[in-house]
Amino acid sequence: MIRITVSYPNAEGKRFDHTYYQTQHRKLLMDRLAEHGLQRVEMDKALADGAGGKPPVVAAAHLVFTDMTGFQKGMAAHGREIMGDLANYTDIAPAILISEMAP
Repeated sequence: MIRITVSYPNAEGKRFDHTYYQTQHRKLLMDRLAEHGLQRVEMDKALADGAGGKPPVVAAAHLVFTDMTGFQKGMAAHGREIMGDLANYTDIAPAILISEMAP
C-alpha cells in the first residue's frame, strides 16, 4: 500500500477553507481516483503542535492507494483537474510525501 500525504504549511495571511476541502475536494478525489486504486482519504484539520502551540500545517490529507502505479495513472489522467481545484479552498502551495506503508 502507498500513502500520499499532502500537507499545507501554516503561514500568516494565507487562506484555507476546511469545509470545501473536506467535502468538495474529498469528493473530487474519490470520484476521479477510486478507479485507479484509491482506497480511502483521511483529512486532518490541524489544531496544535506537540507542545500545544501553533501547528506547522493547517491541514493534511492522507490518500491510500493499492500501489504506486495506480496513483501515477490516476494523476496522469486527472491531476490537472485535482490540482486546479486547490484554488477553490487555499492559496497555500502543498507539500507532498509519498510513502510505502509498513505491513
